[in-house]
Amino acid sequence: MKRILVLGSLNIDLVQRVPRMPALGETLRGNNLSIFVGGKGANQACAAARLGGQVQMAGKVGNDIFADRLLRELQDSGVNTTLVRGSQAQSGSAMIFVLPNGENAIVISPGANADIPIDLALEAIADLRAGDLLLCQLEIPLETVRAAIKTAHERNVVTILDPAPACSLSDELLSCVDILTPNQTETAILLGDVSPPIDFAQAELAARKLQAKGARRVIVKMGPRGCFLVDEATSVSKPGFRVQVADTTAAGDTFNGGLAAALAQGAELGDAALFANAAAALSVTKPGAIPSIPSFSQVEEFLSLHR
Repeated sequence: MKRILVLGSLNIDLVQRVPRMPALGETLRGNNLSIFVGGKGANQACAAARLGGQVQMAGKVGNDIFADRLLRELQDSGVNTTLVRGSQAQSGSAMIFVLPNGENAIVISPGANADIPIDLALEAIADLRAGDLLLCQLEIPLETVRAAIKTAHERNVVTILDPAPACSLSDELLSCVDILTPNQTETAILLGDVSPPIDFAQAELAARKLQAKGARRVIVKMGPRGCFLVDEATSVSKPGFRVQVADTTAAGDTFNGGLAAALAQGAELGDAALFANAAAALSVTKPGAIPSIPSFSQVEEFLSLHR
């Protein structure tokens, strides 16, 4: 099995269920506050580990009461945390508003996630071998992500980039990305003020444009519709699964963790994407980020019932 290094953010998620989004100046009564461990990096590391991967996390926690909880959650999920360091800043946090239909809106405070230097990323990558996987997102400094992906690419490590929160990325960076996994909104931002793809035909067109900018393979995540992937020669849709939605928080992160875990275990990209779709579908049936991530056996059982 290939190893997976996740370089990214660790957050404390403050989750508030609300009947609707408040208007400016409005005080709105919600339900009881729930506190979870999250952050795209931590979510994806825990997902990859729970779904069968050998995973190490690199990042930072703050100088506060949340640090131990962040580390414990990772460790309990089977993630190696020897490359998670401390910062004098506060731990990263996210305020998540969840609507009755399970959709959410999120505001993040970077905290210690903004304090991850290039040196830590390069130290983490130094132990990787050709064929291992590096999974990154954009909740830490872009220069750190850029250096990590470029160095990993030079070492023939498989680089996976979840471009969230989305921003403009250079063709030079994208040319070092083996698998780019934007959702519909992120796809539009990466391509510059175009409308998000709403069906698989539009997703294929957008994915080909991202390939032209340098990304080797592209998977456009389409929410409940599933995903659309293109590689050097082929393109294919992988439909989603119909489930009862409780909370969509971390569905995309579960997809990325599941994708990395399946690839690390030798799956072809299409099969890995189907496995990731199933993992993401199961995750939205439960509240929270990391607590909603299914196990490998749960995903396999789910797939056996839907083949």
